[in-house]
Amino acid sequence: MNAASYDDGLTRAEPASRGGIADFLGDARRLGVELHGFMAWQGSAVVAEGWWHPYGPQRPHMMHSATKSFLSAAVGLAVHERRFALEDRVVSFFPAHLPHGIGENLALMTVEDLLTQTSGHAQGASGSVWRGIRSSWIAEFFKIPVVHAPGSFFRYTSATSFLLSAILTRTTGMTAHDYLRPRLLEPLGIHDLAWDVGPENINPGGNGISCKLAGLLKLAVLHLQGGAWNGAQLLPRDWVRRATTPQRGNAHGYHWWMGPRGSFYAYGVFGQFAIAFPEQDAVVAVNAATPPGEETLRSLLWSHFPAALQAGEELSTLTLLPDLPAGSSPLAQSRRFEAEPNEDGIRSLHLRFEPGRCVLEVSDARGDHAITMGLGEWIEGDTTMSGAPLHHGYEPASMRVLARAGWRDERTLEMQWQFVETAFRDTVVLHFESPQEVRMERSVNVNSGSLRRPTVRGIAPR
Repeated sequence: MNAASYDDGLTRAEPASRGGIADFLGDARRLGVELHGFMAWQGSAVVAEGWWHPYGPQRPHMMHSATKSFLSAAVGLAVHERRFALEDRVVSFFPAHLPHGIGENLALMTVEDLLTQTSGHAQGASGSVWRGIRSSWIAEFFKIPVVHAPGSFFRYTSATSFLLSAILTRTTGMTAHDYLRPRLLEPLGIHDLAWDVGPENINPGGNGISCKLAGLLKLAVLHLQGGAWNGAQLLPRDWVRRATTPQRGNAHGYHWWMGPRGSFYAYGVFGQFAIAFPEQDAVVAVNAATPPGEETLRSLLWSHFPAALQAGEELSTLTLLPDLPAGSSPLAQSRRFEAEPNEDGIRSLHLRFEPGRCVLEVSDARGDHAITMGLGEWIEGDTTMSGAPLHHGYEPASMRVLARAGWRDERTLEMQWQFVETAFRDTVVLHFESPQEVRMERSVNVNSGSLRRPTVRGIAPR
């Protein structure tokens, strides 16, 4: 999609040369970094942007832990409205959830300890683990040992972010999402942000937001401008200053990270960034799919920006993946396979071929699921296909997907499922050992856990 045809409410600068942006893109391509979207803002306008098809400016994307920086704004507003104070003790909000005989460290933990990731927890907690918990997450938080004195030890964890969200809900009677909507999201022109809800109707806090890349960019621009937007002070200026400067002696503010050369940034796993460069009055925002702990993209961003910024670049013709030829095979016939017992609980596979497309239907413990694929061409649709073990624990009720398939050879059908509102791309390969026997291999481009599921074998009924 041409970015100019999508209205996100942001001003664009006049065109100029490609300059250093091309160098950044070339290095990313050479190093195998999978980019999904890129925007750069400087001096009141977007000066460079591009999306790698099938991603686009109109599509929301999972932001993962960049969510924490939205939560920071919600907490800042609640503190400003005197809903609670940074000095308030955490245990005071949830007397019914406390364990018997709370320790001294837990008793001393404050709201500011949660914000600065100095809760005293020795181990971090990932959203991928908590998403599987169906009981009270508040009670789960208070089960975590508080090994260190609060304020004395930095440990990044999504557990603290969740409890901040829970405190906000307890004191306002609203989810963090509902609280932010009229105060921040609507004034910024962010109308389509979605935020997961966990047990007890509380947003996870540390993750769960999906929004367009422009929404993440706007959040960083707002903080770059000291909380001001179009003449209105949406966030208290002093709060923004504290949130985006180092606290407690480490490179972390109030759920914002500190970067080199005076920069600060929001970050989500798999390569979701919004970096503000105050000295250059600039913000760079990126959606990507990079392995957890992989520092290549971060290093590229620091090495190329902000020096690479030049006005007016539009990179709307980029393509994420090479073509997948449709190929052909005498095995391209509709058939159903009964699955042998397998770890994913798949009961059957039903492969159907139609002119120019094929459909894979999978039956498992969650129900019946289908994805329609173009032969050599992308087809866009929605699916309920199970995939939490490959998708950082996420199992939405439905996911937007672009899918295609092609024959590698007469016995091997490759399928590509690009879940275009996430970082995830699944590759599913069906190996036909005979017309009646199939072996399914499924893998993913990035994940916090394994990149591959156990093989599923199927037999066609005679």
